[in-house]
Amino acid sequence: MAAKEPSPIVKSYLILYNAVQVLGWCYMLYQLIAYYTIDKGTDKTLWEYIGFTVILFQNAAVLEIVHAFTRIVPSNPIITTFQVLSRVMVVCGVVMATPTGKVSPGLPLALLAWSVTEIIRYGYYALNLIDAVPHILVFLRYTTFIVLYPIGVTGELLCFYWAQSHVAQTKQWSIEMPNTANFTFSYLYFLWTVMLLYIPLFPQMYMHMFAQRKKILGSGSSHASKQKNN
Repeated sequence: MAAKEPSPIVKSYLILYNAVQVLGWCYMLYQLIAYYTIDKGTDKTLWEYIGFTVILFQNAAVLEIVHAFTRIVPSNPIITTFQVLSRVMVVCGVVMATPTGKVSPGLPLALLAWSVTEIIRYGYYALNLIDAVPHILVFLRYTTFIVLYPIGVTGELLCFYWAQSHVAQTKQWSIEMPNTANFTFSYLYFLWTVMLLYIPLFPQMYMHMFAQRKKILGSGSSHASKQKNN
């Protein structure tokens, strides 16, 4: 279902939100590149170097769930919720939560894929609100995912795998029997469950993006740059 034309106030807010996110993710990409180039040899780990920026701008994406459910944007609320919360889970429930997640080889992969994707996506959204999306940005929006999505998922899964080793040893955030609530919860099993969910969900999301690509680019429509669907 398409969203109605936003009011001037809502439109201004969305333009500001997307523009700030573009700047934030550009800075994050700069930090990622700088860590391995101009600041190579720093005593800091990658997470110590870039963590605050990741936490700030990735968690700000939770607002997109609100945007979708309140219909001020035409994004699918369910897909948006899954996409946003899966990233928040990686940041808050995996990397921030465990020392092993912070040093996972998957972290730079995930951050690279996320940064490039988000710069393009938020730039597309911001310019779309003023009907000024260049064709090259439309092409990038519906093409770069072909490489970046598998890279990002690989990075995320590596972060999960590195984190689960720490959780297995420490039983972090787990509740064991017996207890007064007569309730048990294993954070280790939870992490593995989330990891296994990638098996059925990743192909669906990937194919969804290919369908969107065919819809937007395959038709050769002159109105492609005005499409607002995710």
